Amino acid sequence: MKNISFLLLLLSITASAQINRFFYEYKFIPDSNNKEDVKKEMMQLDIDQKGSNYYSRDKFVADSTSRAEVQKQIKGGGGNINISRRENQGQVGYKVTKSYPDFKTSLFTRISMDQYKVKEDQKPEWKILPEKQKIGEYNAQKATTAYGGREWIAWFSTDIPFQDGPYKFYGLPGLIVKLEDTTGSHIMTLVGNKKMEAPAPSEDMEVPGNVRIMGLGGKELEISKSQFKKLWKDYVNDPSKSMRQMMMGNGDNTRVSFKVRTQDGKEISDPNQVFREMEKRTKESLAKNNNPIEPDLVK
Repeated sequence: MKNISFLLLLLSITASAQINRFFYEYKFIPDSNNKEDVKKEMMQLDIDQKGSNYYSRDKFVADSTSRAEVQKQIKGGGGNINISRRENQGQVGYKVTKSYPDFKTSLFTRISMDQYKVKEDQKPEWKILPEKQKIGEYNAQKATTAYGGREWIAWFSTDIPFQDGPYKFYGLPGLIVKLEDTTGSHIMTLVGNKKMEAPAPSEDMEVPGNVRIMGLGGKELEISKSQFKKLWKDYVNDPSKSMRQMMMGNGDNTRVSFKVRTQDGKEISDPNQVFREMEKRTKESLAKNNNPIEPDLVK
């Protein structure tokens, strides 16, 4: 009996360490003035007993590789830390987590140099409709909701017993296997899934106190949606503010320098020129990315 009890305990521990990973093909149109330019990104929704994580596969791989490179350089004791820009950084920079059973939802994103955990205060309110159709290999039913400044159509399947879905969407009687807004600007379609061992959680990088690495390591500042909206508006109005604050230092004689290349390949290091170039690039980027998944968040 002792051997049997030990075996059952071992099986229970092994099962709890598994996740259900769902792969969504995400098609989106960043620029509403150029609807022919449709981007694609493979997103992953990892579900376990505690909750779910939704994120870009390419960004996860790129960040993991860069993190390993930085850790190696720090342990090597060199004076400089260099991060090579990878070919595929991922086009979707945010991550969304939900905790079970209450489905507390958080958006992990950044503005300029700063990382944030934005607490969600809105729950999707669904209207389930009688329409049904086959989505891939799954029998699905239609539902609609208004959320984040868009009207959404979801197809959920009770064949997959998870009340979850891509991005911040959840609360239907089965997994959302397809989600699209009514303009066709954002479409997420389930294309595969598998069970696998839960990946080991990434540890926070131990970096010297005077080193700050954009997008890697460090803790996210937890804020509300209203606080994020204000920070975003400040960023749009003054894109180089964080960089200027870093260059001013913390009164400890720490000197920070930046170099950037212009579109014609010219390297500039003069702070005023760097800031002007950053502002120019930011405004160009915002103009070309005017069709976000959640418009209400960046009004």
